[in-house]
Amino acid sequence: MSDEKKPQTEKKPGAFGKILKEFQTFISRGNVLDMAVGVIIGGAFTAIVNSLVNDILMPFIGLIMAGINLKALSVTLPWTIGDNPPVTILFGSFLQSIITFLLTAICVFAIVKVMNVIKDKTNKKKKEEAPPAPDPQIVLLTEIRDLLKTQSTYYETDENIEETEE
Repeated sequence: MSDEKKPQTEKKPGAFGKILKEFQTFISRGNVLDMAVGVIIGGAFTAIVNSLVNDILMPFIGLIMAGINLKALSVTLPWTIGDNPPVTILFGSFLQSIITFLLTAICVFAIVKVMNVIKDKTNKKKKEEAPPAPDPQIVLLTEIRDLLKTQSTYYETDENIEETEE
């Protein structure tokens, strides 16, 4: 065997390496990170709305409905197949989920509405701060006036007057 060293060839990334690189590029984009933060905050917000519905609103709704626990409302089907227990349809739980969804939608709507009002106020302030752009015809006339002034002052200097007299 010879002691010659084989030239080292640069390893090209395999298919997994390419996918990993693409994933790294994808995940480091700003909009993906923003979306991840939104999902995390949305999960926490859902927990708050669920607590509002289950712990605060549903007891009041139950009180209005003469002490009925809405979540416990169900229908048990009278027939069974074999030794299986009867099937129970929990429509009260479904109604409570609908109420949770509606409250979540109302909260999100309110947040978006407030953000739009703030955005509109900010845009109005920016529009008020920036003077309106002058009419293009006025700009052109102003430039012509300024050119005529510079030409007339050039001809009115003492040297030009003396030159024209000779």
